[in-house]
Amino acid sequence: MPQQFSQELRRVRPNSREDAVVALAREHFERTLVTVGGRPVGSVAALVHPRLGESANYGEVFLRDNVPVMLYLLLQGRFPIVRHFLEVCLELQSNTYQTRGVFPTSFVEEGGILVADYGQRSIGRITSVDASLWWPVLCWLYVKRSRDHSFGTSQAVQRGIQLLLDLVLHPSFEGTPVLFVPDCAFMIDRPMDVWGAPLEIEVLLFGCLRSCCHLMELAQRENESRLLEQRLSLTRQWQHDLRSYLLKHYWVTSKTVQVLRRRPTEQYGDHQHQNEFNVQPQVIPPWLQDWLENRGGYLIGNMRTGRPDFRFFSLGNSLACLFGLLTAPQQRALFRLVLQNREHLMAQMPMRICHPPLDQEEWRSRTGSDPKNWPGSYHNGGHWPSLLWFLGAAILLHQQRHPNADVLLMGQVHSMLEECYWSQLNQLPRQQWAEYFDGPTGAWVGQQSRTYQTWTVVGFLLLHHLLRLNPGDASLLDLERGVA
Repeated sequence: MPQQFSQELRRVRPNSREDAVVALAREHFERTLVTVGGRPVGSVAALVHPRLGESANYGEVFLRDNVPVMLYLLLQGRFPIVRHFLEVCLELQSNTYQTRGVFPTSFVEEGGILVADYGQRSIGRITSVDASLWWPVLCWLYVKRSRDHSFGTSQAVQRGIQLLLDLVLHPSFEGTPVLFVPDCAFMIDRPMDVWGAPLEIEVLLFGCLRSCCHLMELAQRENESRLLEQRLSLTRQWQHDLRSYLLKHYWVTSKTVQVLRRRPTEQYGDHQHQNEFNVQPQVIPPWLQDWLENRGGYLIGNMRTGRPDFRFFSLGNSLACLFGLLTAPQQRALFRLVLQNREHLMAQMPMRICHPPLDQEEWRSRTGSDPKNWPGSYHNGGHWPSLLWFLGAAILLHQQRHPNADVLLMGQVHSMLEECYWSQLNQLPRQQWAEYFDGPTGAWVGQQSRTYQTWTVVGFLLLHHLLRLNPGDASLLDLERGVA
């Protein structure tokens, strides 16, 4: 990137209309709320465009899209809406043989009847896995914030947890603790060669298991059960094994890559195995050395036999900080990596969902020539303003936990976050709160981007709340501590 642009990128000026922009965003948010059974239940995916009208299924309530919505409502103390949302999702949890335990990707009320989508109506007909993993996380955060312990220990919630655990902890022919999913099964909902054990799903699984443990501990405290204690012990062990696995096989630094390059291959047997997945040194991409520099680190996108995916996925890495999967030094290594690569990851519209984009032949073969995932667009290196608050919350939560750690680095990271916030505040109202942005720097509104996108609006409001109103509220997302 030219030096001139690099300097201009850092000269983001505050906007004197901050209060007006925030008020406008709040107005948009209130318009997104819809009712089920006559009571508010959550937000539609996007508002109807003033000129273009309704589009596809954007008028439905998506569990994934409502994650930031529910968190924002919790910060506002609007607990009844969050509880109603959780109850409706629980009511729609699948009981059919093939999908027993799965939560719906989305739902809508038609003629007084709830209609749910479990993947049978989606593009590609793929069941969304992340929706199911998010539900226990949202449930635990609601119980912790509202102190509604009776809901967390209720028979309906505890049964829903057990159904989900039966699904994700089901024995398989794989000996690893990760959850295997097909392509398109989470936020990356179009072909991007992310099948297997993609980072975002594995980190969400970790957060899901940790939240389930907290909810089961609450129930066990009120009514001791031998069966529940056994399930709790199994879930704790799975959570521990999953974290160890991810830190061993997904975490990379300049030092670990050096070790990876020099490991033996074609090893057979079960003793002194240094290269369990038979990864050849030739698969390590040449851009990785400059990307990591000396002190950066991150969790790679996937680990498959002989085929590690070294792409950087923003959401999975941000959640790994929030959920406490990464250690404090590893989190700072990640922040350092983002800081030193901000021209790629932040650019003009923070932040890029995936780096680097698949280009040319890789784009054709891995995405099926998907025109929406053209290099630098949508999930193939597109820029999503809704992702910035996840990283922002991770930075602020880290500063709360470790106020005296590497003060210089954290000061620089916080300054970067402030500049990114002003960049969004200046641009998003003009760009009609677009879903994603195209191009190498995110300068253009996405070619198929939906405007007045709910999680763009709410993501901005969450970041404003954490930066301006109450930075201490970043602790809402702290999954490490249970209820005292």
